[in-house]
Amino acid sequence: MLHGPAAMGEPWQPQPQQQQRLPGLGNASEPSAWPSAAGGPGTAAPGGGGGAGAGAGGAVSPWDIALCATGTAVAGENALVLAVLFYTPSLRAPMFLLIGSLALADLLAGLGLVANFAVRYLLRPPSEAAELGAAGLLLAAFSASVCSLLAITVDRYLSLYNALTYHSERTLGFTCAMVLLMWLLCLGVGLLPLLGWNCLRDQSACSILRPVTKDNAAVLAVTFLLLFALMMQLYLQICKIAFRHAQQIAVQHQFIATAQATSTRKGLSTLSLILGTFALCWIPFAIYSLVADSSYPVVYTYSLALPATCNSLINPIIYAFRNPDIQKSLWLACCGCIPSTFSSRPRTSSDV
Repeated sequence: MLHGPAAMGEPWQPQPQQQQRLPGLGNASEPSAWPSAAGGPGTAAPGGGGGAGAGAGGAVSPWDIALCATGTAVAGENALVLAVLFYTPSLRAPMFLLIGSLALADLLAGLGLVANFAVRYLLRPPSEAAELGAAGLLLAAFSASVCSLLAITVDRYLSLYNALTYHSERTLGFTCAMVLLMWLLCLGVGLLPLLGWNCLRDQSACSILRPVTKDNAAVLAVTFLLLFALMMQLYLQICKIAFRHAQQIAVQHQFIATAQATSTRKGLSTLSLILGTFALCWIPFAIYSLVADSSYPVVYTYSLALPATCNSLINPIIYAFRNPDIQKSLWLACCGCIPSTFSSRPRTSSDV
């Protein structure tokens, strides 16, 4: 016996299956702070979606696994640096405070990458607040990391420009105040997504990093490029000062001057390594953030975002593990002794 439209002679039509979506969150394959790579080149839909869905029953992107693994390594490495600085009373100079600020920022960046992975794939049901919180943590951490690099560059410049009065003018309290002010500014940047500066309600406004809007991503990218230009200017000034010192040393021909020249060359090579690594890791991603949007293939974003996050993995090697005082503390903590070949040269203002 027929019922419904068929009983009255009307043709039967299948009812479309409705998809359940949470308001403002998009589908599960859309990005949360980092884009989803499930779609592959040419398949990404506007807003970063496309391809298999993430989470329960969906494939986990290998790019997200790589970012999570990188974040875990970054967090562990920088936690070691912070532990050495905290438990070594002799490492209390302003220079080490700046290194600690950089390590803390990179530690939070690593934790942010892990938290972002957990929010996307493990948290059920999806939470808008958790998504915005993970994005805010990443914004604040990477902003603090870049600002800490700039602060260290300024500190190196002042240590060479005012070499005679540097240690008397730079007090620990002044450095703490400047670092605190910097962190408050970066925390303000991290709160922007939670305060409404996001694209969860308008997917067409999303940048390559959801939930950051295209306009906000452009502002962040331009600010980053300006900060890098300032770092480059300081680097050029440091080069001029170092060359002037080298000319003075060539005239004096004294042992003490030769030791200072060695220290200056070491600081100069360190700064070259720092800025070169920083530029290779971050500038391609910053430029891409200016020209791309959420409709671009997400594999391009991942291929540039992963090297940017690796900068936080390289920073401890450049700043901390190459420092003689931190090396000494690590040797004492690990094996309770210092190798006979370990250099006991006193630290100078040119060391990083």
